[in-house]
Amino acid sequence: MPELEQALAEVAAEMTERSDRGDVATYIPQLGKVDPKFGIAAVTNDGRIILAGDADQPFSIQSVSKVFTLTLALGKVGDALWQRVGREPSGNPFNSIVQLEHESGIPRNPFINAGAIVVSDILLAGHQPREAIGEILRFVQFLADDDTIIIDREVAASERATGYRNFALANYMKSFGNLDHEPELALGVYFHHCAIAMSCRQLAMAGRFLANGGRNPATGLSVVSTERARRIGALMLTCGHYDGSGDFAFRVGIPGKSGVGGGILGIVPGVASLAVWSPGLNENGNSKLGSIALEKLARMMNWSIFAP
Repeated sequence: MPELEQALAEVAAEMTERSDRGDVATYIPQLGKVDPKFGIAAVTNDGRIILAGDADQPFSIQSVSKVFTLTLALGKVGDALWQRVGREPSGNPFNSIVQLEHESGIPRNPFINAGAIVVSDILLAGHQPREAIGEILRFVQFLADDDTIIIDREVAASERATGYRNFALANYMKSFGNLDHEPELALGVYFHHCAIAMSCRQLAMAGRFLANGGRNPATGLSVVSTERARRIGALMLTCGHYDGSGDFAFRVGIPGKSGVGGGILGIVPGVASLAVWSPGLNENGNSKLGSIALEKLARMMNWSIFAP
């Protein structure tokens, strides 16, 4: 088994040379302007930070943010959240409205768009949208130990201007009584947390608690219980890559959450938090090179959670 530094360098070098990089998400205009770069970072539980490629280049984390909003919402309402959001893979695209009709406005899981909009609605309780957005941003800054992390307002505005299907999802769930607030308020929170900008280094730092049984390995302080960290990881494994989740679990074998900005947060329980970024997407809306890179790295380091 190679050293992690060597493995990351080899993977980054190979990905940088590849020409089949996927397609950027042009349906959000600001994301369509991003250069096709590649970065990867690993933050180990023993405190090492290992970087390769463009690992300090900020990018829009998009749906990766749903890991952090889910964590916050579970802290507020606990298992009552599961009365409004399911825990099953969707098998449909991330912005599909089909299942909502058959399942009475209850989203299949918290990582598809409809589920994350309900989570945003939960985080709005007792707050103005600006306060809820600020709470989410401060939580991410706290997890990453980095108060320079920001929300890209241009990306948020771009999402709001073109998010017609998300408006449809929110209004449809409101008609079933599964939003407590007006759809535009929940969507305001949703669009802004998806527009958080982070580098691979920052994202891997923010995921440390999930790789360490719910505790920040630098301080030893608990962020969530061990049981909750395991359950969030389970949802990442089964639902974190939309209708490509099964293939990611089959090929990579670790919990992960992707975003259409090209980022993926990967968790190797007990070992490390990983972040990879390449903005070109595959047919399921997941980073093409990022998925390939994590598959190669997991194989090189024997990191599958199913490995003996």
